[in-house]
Amino acid sequence: MTKPPIAGNRTGRKLGQKVKKGKLKASSRRWIERHINDPYVQRAKLEGYRARAAFKLLEIDEKHQILKGARRIIDLGAAPGSWSQIAAKVTDSTDTDVRVAAIDFLEMVQLPGVHILQLDFLEDEAPQRLLDAIGGAPDVVLSDMAAPTTGHQKTDHLRTMHLCEVAAYFAVEVLAEGGHFLAKTFQGGTERDLLNMLKRNFQQVLHIKPASSRQESVEMFLLAKGFKGRREGDLAEENPRDQVQPEDPREHETYGNEDDE
Repeated sequence: MTKPPIAGNRTGRKLGQKVKKGKLKASSRRWIERHINDPYVQRAKLEGYRARAAFKLLEIDEKHQILKGARRIIDLGAAPGSWSQIAAKVTDSTDTDVRVAAIDFLEMVQLPGVHILQLDFLEDEAPQRLLDAIGGAPDVVLSDMAAPTTGHQKTDHLRTMHLCEVAAYFAVEVLAEGGHFLAKTFQGGTERDLLNMLKRNFQQVLHIKPASSRQESVEMFLLAKGFKGRREGDLAEENPRDQVQPEDPREHETYGNEDDE
């Protein structure tokens, strides 16, 4: 059962620690202080998860039971691997019987029972390689993909929504009947066409903001439960994988998604 961590009681580390100014920029110092004082970060270290993001998936699963009975799982945008850790456990995946495939263009340290692909999911070869890795249709497709943030809110939203759409179409193409799809999105509205496509193909579609997601973060999760199964002509519309990802209209330094830490 996933419960909010209790500050200072689960790790033995005192919260409210400060970082010496030194040569750090003020913004960098604030980020480090927030990170080391985050009770979910501390709990992740205590419980052996690679990132605090583990508790987002655990919290969603506790309420919606999307991992129960899953035999095969695909994890998109998997680095550093906390969702894959959970997936391997619930599927009883081992190195001799791999039931979890993870993909990210970032390098990931190997995980027992997880076939890791260091590859951009937008590459044409990615979908088939993921399916080959687990030897059959997945019961769950997870996507924590998010484009590197630019500081330009509209562009960041468009880029991540593009990844969400590609993941959703992939899920409809590969999921076993009754399966589930969970993907990161941003507050600001999910495209109506995408929601309509998911509603046609799943029994239930909803947005979720887990308690373990930082309140100041604009991230949300799109959950589609109970895949109805493929029917001829379901995906006749244009697949977003064939579309060009939106570009930043300005030159701007990019940063990783802080909430994945």
